[in-house]
Amino acid sequence: MVDFIGIERVRQLVERRGAARFIEELAGEIEADFLRWSSFEKTPRHATHSPVGVIELMPACDGRLYAFKYVNGHPQNTSVGLLTVTAFGVLSDVQTGYPLLLSELTLTTALRTAATSALAARRMARPGSRVMALIGNGAQSEFQSIAFHHMLGIRQLRLYDTDAGATAKLRRNLARLRLPGLEVVDCESVAAAVAGADIVTSATADKRNAVILTPSMIVPGMHLNAVGGDCPGKTELHPDILRRADARVVVEFEPQSRIEGEIQQLEPDFPVTELVEVLAGRALGRRSDRDVTIFDSVGFALEDFSALRYLQRIHQEERGAGQEVDLVPDLDDPRDLFGLLLPQPQSAPRRGGVAA
Repeated sequence: MVDFIGIERVRQLVERRGAARFIEELAGEIEADFLRWSSFEKTPRHATHSPVGVIELMPACDGRLYAFKYVNGHPQNTSVGLLTVTAFGVLSDVQTGYPLLLSELTLTTALRTAATSALAARRMARPGSRVMALIGNGAQSEFQSIAFHHMLGIRQLRLYDTDAGATAKLRRNLARLRLPGLEVVDCESVAAAVAGADIVTSATADKRNAVILTPSMIVPGMHLNAVGGDCPGKTELHPDILRRADARVVVEFEPQSRIEGEIQQLEPDFPVTELVEVLAGRALGRRSDRDVTIFDSVGFALEDFSALRYLQRIHQEERGAGQEVDLVPDLDDPRDLFGLLLPQPQSAPRRGGVAA
């Protein structure tokens, strides 16, 4: 039997901890794994593109555990009532090759993306940053709001989306959360939202080379959390923002970010810093309060590895509420796979289904 974590189980785990605590604990797991960077076998994700979206496989392995995530990105899905992004993942034992955990990762990906964003911003944003512009108010926006409010002390959120309904949805959800001391401001344009912000998070969904932020909007000292540009041909920042003399660009895994990140717009030798260097203290997140810092985040498989292991641990702490699925045959004689297809004795229970 293999541990199974579905949507409802993740909802329970988040509810019992609270979303803010869940995100902060997950950020700790991600940081710990980045700090053992050399232990991991790493590769850019495998992507299959179509005119309407992308389907990707994201593997990571530390020699003891192997994990992968299946994830899609289809921006037009919302027009027919479907999610833009869905995902699931598997955590396996390297020694036997047996899967240990099958888990949903749609909710969890949103949580780990916010956790990674806030983790990077703690090292890159100016101390005392209290105002964040949130450009793109779709499925990721609540998670980013919670993470930055809790982990960085954001006290004002300035919202903008081309879809007013998305902003209204975010405002309703934030009102229900009642995050202490948080002021939410609706803005009529990207420029209006960005004006006066210490941190700018861009999390738009269109699969195109968009220019959401332009050089004139960026002032010294800002931290840009660029989340939405995450596949070839999908960007949010004008390239001249990245080229600023005072800019410091940090990425998760350079070989992947060269293909998918904001830096896909630039020359192949454009200098960037990997996040592990900042987390390990080998590179500064920012050199001065006037630096423009940019976290060019595309999402990396190591973060999903961390998320799966974190889910497995907290799931097993409350074992009585868990589920298992018979994903792998359980045989008396491992040489006799065909025996599963033979008629079973009447008294023998049939193997199959999901066990509570």
